Amino acid sequence: MSELAIKIRIADRDYPMRVDVQDEERLRLAGRLLGDKLREFREGYGIQDKQDLLAMIALSVMADQLKVSKEKDGTDAALTERLARFDELLSGVVLTG
Repeated sequence: MSELAIKIRIADRDYPMRVDVQDEERLRLAGRLLGDKLREFREGYGIQDKQDLLAMIALSVMADQLKVSKEKDGTDAALTERLARFDELLSGVVLTG
């Protein structure tokens, strides 16, 4: 894999990183989205301290990730149950030919 040296700017600080070429676009987008969230939280809550803003964003992102994970687990369980019922139905089918 080929690596690139890039810098991602977060809260007025540059963070140098070495990333695989295929990850560059995703990381740059994540950096831009984080910048957008910083502005959103700064304006929405009137907080100026960057550490507080980053902590609030981290908490928000983790809460969202837990929600998505829980929803995915529920979807996976429902799909597994449906597949099991479908398998039972197919087991009872006798093919004649």
